[in-house]
Amino acid sequence: MRIMLPTSLAELYAAQQEFPAGAIMAGGTDLLVKLRHSGRRPPALICLERIAELQELTLTDAEITIGAAVTLQRLLECDTVKTEFAALHQALTVLASPPVRHSATLAGNLCTASPAGDTLPPLYVFNASVDTVCTGKYRRIPVAEFIAGPGRTVLQPGEVVTSVRLARGPSGRNSGYYKVGKRQAMAIAVASLAALVTPEKNGRRQIRLAWGSVGPTVMTAPAIESFLADRSFTEENLRQAGALVSEFVQPIDDLRASAGYRRQLAANLLLRLAADFDAGE
Repeated sequence: MRIMLPTSLAELYAAQQEFPAGAIMAGGTDLLVKLRHSGRRPPALICLERIAELQELTLTDAEITIGAAVTLQRLLECDTVKTEFAALHQALTVLASPPVRHSATLAGNLCTASPAGDTLPPLYVFNASVDTVCTGKYRRIPVAEFIAGPGRTVLQPGEVVTSVRLARGPSGRNSGYYKVGKRQAMAIAVASLAALVTPEKNGRRQIRLAWGSVGPTVMTAPAIESFLADRSFTEENLRQAGALVSEFVQPIDDLRASAGYRRQLAANLLLRLAADFDAGE
């Protein structure tokens, strides 16, 4: 395979024109494993790591923009991610190993589109958007529309992710990420949950919940969010909400867990909220 190392978007377009069947590589931690496993050999690997524009991690008053070549380790070390996007920071701490995090990227995690991807539930609760480009034509896609199914996205031929955007929220919001795996670290999630709670002026609160590894994509449940919006996070209320969760998730049986076990985990993960959020929050 040819290894292409463009240093600008213009050089990226040229590489894509020369090798239209080439594989786009950000960190490569998923792609290279898949290529070895499948035996597929694209004519070229087109690497994003030297494109300065895609290395940018930009913070404004309104949002944080994460370039497609920004590593997960850089995000983990970012104070704004730690303090304002705690669920994403917590997901990064349990995602793979330090060597992998020094190579892997958020954009790559998104494009892998695994239902068990650790960063995906947090991106859903924060309403992230994905910026893409295709020969100079840009578009912005809500993350919930970007992933089409297991291993599938809405990227068109020749289209590349350039960045992921997260809007900064009001002060006082709180979030968390909860994961069950075979081990405490470096294990694929058997089930996971991201939660975001934002106080509102009328005394209510806005709740966002997103489950991973219990359906073909990350699963959200507006009905359960509404159920909890006016209720404290007592064990009784969370168990009632958990009963609703058990009915809507769509887990599968695989080598890591049965569908029934995942269904129960998805419900039980809600109980974690009682410890991390004030009862009346």
